[in-house]
Formats: sequence, C-alpha cells, structure tokens
Amino acid sequence: MKICIPTATRAEYGLLKPLMTAVSSDPSLTLQLLVTGSHLSPSFGLTINHIISDGFNIDAKIDMLLSNDSPPAILKSMGLEMISLSETLTHLKPDLMIILGDRYEMLVMATAALICHIPVAHIHGGELTEGAIDESIRHAITKLSTIHFTSTEAYRKRVIQLGEQPDRVFNTGALGIDNFKHLSPLSRVELAQSLGITFKKYNYLVTYHPETTSDTTFSDFTQVLDALGKQEDTLFIFSKSNADEGGRLINTMIQEFVATHPRSAHLFDSLGTQRYLSLMIQSTAVIGNSSSGILEAPAARTATINIGDRQKGRIQADSILNCPPESFQIEKALKTVKSPDFRKKLVNLRNPYGDGTAAEQIIHIIKQVDLKQMIRKPFYDLGTEARPC
Repeated sequence: MKICIPTATRAEYGLLKPLMTAVSSDPSLTLQLLVTGSHLSPSFGLTINHIISDGFNIDAKIDMLLSNDSPPAILKSMGLEMISLSETLTHLKPDLMIILGDRYEMLVMATAALICHIPVAHIHGGELTEGAIDESIRHAITKLSTIHFTSTEAYRKRVIQLGEQPDRVFNTGALGIDNFKHLSPLSRVELAQSLGITFKKYNYLVTYHPETTSDTTFSDFTQVLDALGKQEDTLFIFSKSNADEGGRLINTMIQEFVATHPRSAHLFDSLGTQRYLSLMIQSTAVIGNSSSGILEAPAARTATINIGDRQKGRIQADSILNCPPESFQIEKALKTVKSPDFRKKLVNLRNPYGDGTAAEQIIHIIKQVDLKQMIRKPFYDLGTEARPC
C-alpha cells in the first residue's frame, strides 16, 4: 500500500515523524513523502534539511510559498500548490493520503486528493482553535476526508457530529505524545553547547503565532514582549512564527527584541524535534500560543502560559495558564508558574491526549480497513442515542 504524507511546516513534521517512521518500517507499506510550504523557504530555516538529515527520502517537492503573507499572496500560493499537485499525484498514484491538522496547505492537499479519488485519512479533526482561521479549515478537511484519527474521545464525538460515520472515526491520542515515548532528550549541558546559550535561573521556550481571525498581531505581541523584557535572571529561547498572515511581522519583532536583549534572548529559525522537546523539558514554562504548549508540554510536565485566543476551545491539562495579550496579566502568569504550589501540580500531571501509541494504532487501523469502500461517504445523522459533545 502506497501512503502519501504531505508536510508543509516544521511543527507539522515534528508531529508526523513517528508516523512516517512507522510507515517506513512496515514491509507492507510504502511511504511517499511530499514536502512543501515553509520547509522550502530559507526565511523559515529551510527545514527540508531536517527531514533529509533524519533519513527520509523525499518523493516530491512543491515550491509554493511567496515572499509575503498577505491574503492575496496566500491565495496565490494555494493556487500554485494545486497546479503542481495535478502532476504530482498523477505520478505518485498513492492508495491513501494522510493529512495532519488544519493549515491552508493541507486544505489544498485534501481537495486535490478528493478530485483524484484518493482516500484521505485526517489526524486531529474535531478540535477547536477559535482564534485562527485554521478552525474552519480543520472542519473543511474533515468533510473532505474518509477516515479520521482524533486525539481525544470528545473530539471523536465532534467529528461524528459533523456527519462522519462512527465506524470510520478512531480516538488514537495525539501523535506528539509518541515523540516523548521515543525521545532521547539532550541534557542541559548538551543543549547549551548545541545552541550556544547559557541557561539562567528561569528559562522559557517561546513560540508565538498570529491570531488570523483578528488584525491585532502587532499590538498583542508588543504586550507580550513588554512583559518578557521586564524579567530578571531569565533566558528566553524563541522559535520563529509560521507562514500565516502576520507571521513575518512577528519574526521581525522578535529579531528586534533579541537585538536589544542579547544576554537574555535568542532566536532560532528552527530547533528540530529533539532540541525543541529537550528545551521544553528544561524550561520553567512554554510561552505563546502554539499547540505544542497544549498537546506536548503537559507530557514533559512543563507549565504553559497560553496567550490569547488562538488555542481557545482545546481541551487542556492543569499545567496550562490562559491569559489575554496584556503585559500585566502575562507578568502575573510568569510569577505564578514559578511558585512552589504551582510547581507541585506538575509532578503527577495527567495529559488528556493519549499514551504515546497513536502511530502504532493508526498503522494497525489503516491496514485493516477497505479503503476502496471508503470513497463513498454517506452522511451520518445523529439520532437520540448519540448526542453532540
């Protein structure tokens, strides 16, 4: 069975990596890796090199990212992607495409697969992120897909609520937790040497993305940086924002902050999965609005300061503090995550996103189902026996 897995961002690749490894290791499956989006951009760290260094063979590259992130530029990028896919999918002829998440690049992938009669397996459907247009894209991909792998039971019920057949929707947990199960974390000393940094008393991993349902990116992130700039004996490690509308603005603001705080802040285009997760383990908290603060940080027993509405609606562990993009509130959260009482909560923390066996479950299910019978999608109406979550 030929399985095509597309990836467009470093974060997405980090989540897909355990599944890609599982597909590659199974003698009955053939991995077809399709790389696009910010992976091919020097501005975002040319992260295709991480994929190559991890030993994966790349079957196709689609260069579709333009030089800015305005709505017209994103639409043109999506058009370029669709045009390239017409030839790529005709050449690869996969039996199944596996799509993770909710980005615009993946909406194009799912649409192209539908037109080419290629079944789509969707990972992370049913979730809510009310502060980003990804919210709508995710649900659209659900309707374009034929089989679903959700990260919690509540999300499984929501996918069914969208009209998907219950016997095609599986709660496998989140792939990101698989990474911790197989991670060989770098030590504090190894991280310092690898990144060229000096850890301080308090250390924070910062990943902030634009809220694409609003136009307040500059003012919101100004408040974030104002709060961070007031901290003492503290180190901030920034990873770049993504290729959404407003992402380049955030990256420019981070660069300016790092330039004026050279002893307390560092910016990296991309850290790679091992260093990113190792830093997460060593951090006092994760700061920003990345899904990694919701899904993976609890697995590391690391606190999260989740800012704004980008992740609003997601199921959360007790390690997560939510605050608005206001300097005073962020400073208050920074004080809270350092308190002994809050630190005690992290010791026996329960992560609601599974046990780290998602890739194994997904592979097992894919090999059992009849994909040819899944091209047709009868709509499932909820009866009195099944209620929306």
